[in-house]
Amino acid sequence: MAARLLPSWVWVTGLTAGATAAVVFLALQADKGPHPTAAAVRPSASASAGAHPSASPAPAKAPALPAASGTGRRIVYSLGAKRVWTVDASDRATRTFTVWPGTVSPDPGTYTITRTLAATTGSDGVQIEHILYFASKSGLSVAFSNAVDGSSPPPAAGKQTSGIRMHTADGAALWTFGTEPNTRVTVVR
Repeated sequence: MAARLLPSWVWVTGLTAGATAAVVFLALQADKGPHPTAAAVRPSASASAGAHPSASPAPAKAPALPAASGTGRRIVYSLGAKRVWTVDASDRATRTFTVWPGTVSPDPGTYTITRTLAATTGSDGVQIEHILYFASKSGLSVAFSNAVDGSSPPPAAGKQTSGIRMHTADGAALWTFGTEPNTRVTVVR
């Protein structure tokens, strides 16, 4: 009995199904393997002849909590360092990060978070989230926030802004910390 030839569409369908199954299998195998991580240190612009790669780069040491920044659970904002710390009840800094202040800064002192707002549009027209209001100055409300898209555009010429912006991940962490009732903010020079 002579072998019967199959139509070409059967061959194409069979090969396509087999290739798809192979790709899915390989993707599942790859997902089980190790995943690369981002480098913790940015490469320098030039290499030195005496440089040797290190097995584990030392993380940069976070700046110390400013002296005379209060006691107990609080948020500390340093105007000069443009930096924020979250501090737990045992006076241990649990997180620190840099911020981008607006053109109007709060006076040094101790404040309490007075209002929280999940999201709105900032006075600069940027969509912001995780807004923690704690002071007012020059008729403006001073608040921590982060731009939804992670940007931090410079204020428009002559425009007064009082938002203290940060990276998105830092904004989410500060929101979690700052929405606890009676959270204090200590502003230092």
